[in-house]
Amino acid sequence: MSTTRQTSQRIVYLNGDYVPEPEATVHVSDRGFIYGDAVFDTARTFNGKIFRLQDHVDRLMRSLRYLRIDPGLTAKQIVDISGEVLDRNRHLLGADEDYWVFQRITRGPAFAEPVDGESSATVIVLCIPLPLAVRAPLFRDGIEVVIPTTRRIAPDALSPNAKTNNYLNLIVAGQETEKIARGSWPILLDYRGFLCEGSGSNIFLVRDGMVMTPQEQYVLPGISRKVVIELCGKLDIPCRETDLTHFDMTTADEAFITSTSICMCPVKSFNGELTADTTIPGPITKKLMDAYCEEIGFDYIAQYMAHMPADGSKGGMGL
Repeated sequence: MSTTRQTSQRIVYLNGDYVPEPEATVHVSDRGFIYGDAVFDTARTFNGKIFRLQDHVDRLMRSLRYLRIDPGLTAKQIVDISGEVLDRNRHLLGADEDYWVFQRITRGPAFAEPVDGESSATVIVLCIPLPLAVRAPLFRDGIEVVIPTTRRIAPDALSPNAKTNNYLNLIVAGQETEKIARGSWPILLDYRGFLCEGSGSNIFLVRDGMVMTPQEQYVLPGISRKVVIELCGKLDIPCRETDLTHFDMTTADEAFITSTSICMCPVKSFNGELTADTTIPGPITKKLMDAYCEEIGFDYIAQYMAHMPADGSKGGMGL
């Protein structure tokens, strides 16, 4: 753990230095800022410990390779930096709180003269507290999913397997669904009309005991998605990746969403129509959520419920 003096401000890693968050600034011509020419990944902590950081960094490195960005760092160095940033910020966590741990890497400033053999990338690693209170009601009520008219960008235009900073496609879809149902989560259709993914989230349907999720080639293969597929294998629950239609959605017994922050959370409805099993969570979803808690060695559901707003407010994405 870092022996650096603790401060009241969060500490950010920026291009080789650890600086207070307000001082972590990038050039106005940074390509991540002006073009969205950047990649990122996001792990989270459970009880102050980062879960599957190596998986997240491995995915980050694949995204960098896809965009041909040289970070000037190895995967091990990024893992070590992420751990150091967490150590420098751990003391700022409140009771029963946890962090998102972000790694963001841009191609660097535009118009800059390249230096042979040196990376011009901008590298940022930071911690942000999870929006536990905002998302807590989702575990009580279930997520209301809305399918926007905005379609997910086709894989032959830009691969969804890379986690890039360009989120406009997902942001526009989220603005649309927010107007339809405040606090709802968008799940986009792909260019063919099949269920795809949301903003940093994957969708699963359950019907007749079978767990189903869209094919990896059309979505960002989430780490939480990977965990659920692994858990299905351990629990002998049939699970397959397949194209999912509007019919599959409307006839699902249960559904749930996975993401780094919420891990697994039950879906209440699609476009205002309740899932067939109105129990929140449904039996298979609950079985998998319990197994997820066992896998990580931490009751993330209880953590969210402990932050339930006293005013009975409706949950949202908290982005």
